[in-house]
Amino acid sequence: MKVILTHEVSKLGTAGDVVDVKDGYARNFLLPRNLATPWTKGGQKQVEAISKARETRAVKTLEEAQSIKGNLEHAKVKVEARAGQSGRLFGAVTTAEIADAVKAAGAGDIDRRKVEIGQPIRSTGAYEVQVRLHPEVSATLKLDVVAAK
Repeated sequence: MKVILTHEVSKLGTAGDVVDVKDGYARNFLLPRNLATPWTKGGQKQVEAISKARETRAVKTLEEAQSIKGNLEHAKVKVEARAGQSGRLFGAVTTAEIADAVKAAGAGDIDRRKVEIGQPIRSTGAYEVQVRLHPEVSATLKLDVVAAK
């Protein structure tokens, strides 16, 4: 089944790409989560609009991505979250909270959709998350999750 991706999907493609996936994957995962729409002939206008919006958000050059990577890897990013006595969080740390913490730390402004968390962060401690800045550049961000006072 051909679909048009409306959001970035790991190991599949970015927003605006037309990809061919198995029917069940499209019906049960991509379409219900609004990550994709079915491909039609009239969908080409939608593809162009999505790719134009992606270009405005994207890091323009490889050199710019390398400089942002340097800032992110040397930054001390601390996220405060509500936690119980044992250090277990009430909920989990989201990508939006990580992006806000990076901005507050002065390491730059990153898009929350570019942050990849391997496992859900549900307790205090030190973590590493990946940030995809450019198709060729990915940064490892050291994150310190502490209990909010």
